[in-house]
Amino acid sequence: MKNAGLLILSLLLAIPVAAADEGASEGRTWHRLVGILQYLQADYPLAVESQSEFELAEQRSFIVEAAEATRELGPPGAAFLPRIASIQERVEKGEDAEGVSRDCGEMVEDLVLAGGLVRSPRAPPDLALGERVFRETCATCHGADGRAEVELAATMEPRPANFHNTDIMSGLTPYKAFNTTSFGIPGTPMPGFPKLTEEERWAVAFFLFTLRQPACEGQPPRASLEKLANATDPQLVEDYGAEHLACLRRELPDVDEERGLLVARGHVEQALKLGAAGDSMGARNALLDAYLNGLEPLEATLSARNPELVQKLERAFLSARLAAEQKSPKLQDEGRVLLSLLDEARRGSGDAASFLSVMWLTLLILLREGFEATIIVTAVLAMLRKMEAPAYVRVVHAGWVSALMAGALIFVFGRHLMDGTNREMMEGVAALVAVGMLLYAALWLNARANVSRFMGELRQKMQGALSRGSVVGLFAIAFTAVLRESVETAIFLQGLALDSFSGMLWGCALGVVALAVMVLFISRVGYKLPMKTLFKASTVLLVVTAIMLLGKGLHALQEVGLVPLKPIPFVTIEMLGIFPDALTLVPQAVLTAIPLLMMVFKRRGGGTPRLADAPTRG
Repeated sequence: MKNAGLLILSLLLAIPVAAADEGASEGRTWHRLVGILQYLQADYPLAVESQSEFELAEQRSFIVEAAEATRELGPPGAAFLPRIASIQERVEKGEDAEGVSRDCGEMVEDLVLAGGLVRSPRAPPDLALGERVFRETCATCHGADGRAEVELAATMEPRPANFHNTDIMSGLTPYKAFNTTSFGIPGTPMPGFPKLTEEERWAVAFFLFTLRQPACEGQPPRASLEKLANATDPQLVEDYGAEHLACLRRELPDVDEERGLLVARGHVEQALKLGAAGDSMGARNALLDAYLNGLEPLEATLSARNPELVQKLERAFLSARLAAEQKSPKLQDEGRVLLSLLDEARRGSGDAASFLSVMWLTLLILLREGFEATIIVTAVLAMLRKMEAPAYVRVVHAGWVSALMAGALIFVFGRHLMDGTNREMMEGVAALVAVGMLLYAALWLNARANVSRFMGELRQKMQGALSRGSVVGLFAIAFTAVLRESVETAIFLQGLALDSFSGMLWGCALGVVALAVMVLFISRVGYKLPMKTLFKASTVLLVVTAIMLLGKGLHALQEVGLVPLKPIPFVTIEMLGIFPDALTLVPQAVLTAIPLLMMVFKRRGGGTPRLADAPTRG
């Protein structure tokens, strides 16, 4: 047991580099400090409980080493020195075991964030390669079966690890094994193997965990590489069940979401290097590539599982890009926050949503995206019925049906035909076009509301109340009102279908029923409203919707870099198209002010009689 404890201690202390710049001394120091604190977190309470002077002295030596490593980090480590001093004071006295353990754990997470550390491979390791490396490099001491029952092992102190030993394996992760293979264990016969490639070291690190596992039977649950690399066997058993442990260790995943997030991470790392070298424009472009080619294609899937995390990622990308554009030294801090959020997304990227979750999420998405479009279309239909112009109802129906067909085509082919840039641009442009059409519709209504003779024409069912141009306009209004929501819904459903296609289909069925009920209700209510109320409500609705879409469209173009960023202190209400940026809020404010000023001028000047104010019958 003592040898096992020494081995685990040595493994923890050996943690230095797994990031792309693993040869850099600063990277080694960050990881070394993390390893020491992880050891203190786990073993200091045991040392205090045992009251062994030898073990307490050992803990004191390690907190001293942690303090030295923190100072070696220079300015980035200065913020951690007071926390290290607080931990050291208690360790020197051999007290507050629970508090020291808690503080060490919290500091580990903060160090990972501050150092932008990555602790997993960038592709699923090749276990066959790992087995070959183990037999060629490790079997001499650990035995071909990993039990360390060879003659040479008996001469070593401490003895080589037995990878079938529960006590040893319960404290070991592939990440720790990777670092031990890379740098060895100082003071023991365990050497480092720097000549092995990173791919070979990750392969053998993951292979070690298969040695005591039986053959995989069945399909393993989905789990991310980030989670598998940093989880012990007991942790995987707790999360997935003992019956799945063998498959989790023997059948490594190849998760699309994680691959995309790794692409994003690689571009962010490149941006930080370019920013440090003074290439702010290169850093800005790398961050744009990270978002468009890494995160954006996965946004629908990730949003379905963790919408709050996706919002944090989007804000972090915009903040980092703004820092790059302004040549601000904050880019490094913003970039490390972004790396940490990407790794958080990676940890959950293998967790597929259930059938019921997908079904209800699909229903909610259809209701959320369809509500706005449904209100507009049904309001226009209700007005046409009031105007007794049934021939033009078909034009409106043709418009929104065409938009739905476009959404269906995007659902089927969009993943293959449109990359992140094109999707964002299409959403942004569609939103701005919709703004123009909705304003046109509002002006169209207002023009007719100010012609008193128009009421008599409607009463007499005169044909030609709508001009040929209005036919095109009506089609465009219905088409653009539904197109953006249709595109956005198609992209979301693509992501949900990956988790449960049947759940997505059932959710669509329920959503269609719910929207149909909504349409019938609004249509009947709109038909019964007096003309004055209907015109007023419809005009206000169209203008408010245009203001919302203006914010969403400009924000989408900001995300692809076509519109610059000008952040200001303000709230974010994504559903209403409100974002804390001057280039979205100012145009929205102007668009809001125009109809208000028109109303004020009309009231002061008397204005012409409006249809909405004319007496009506029935």
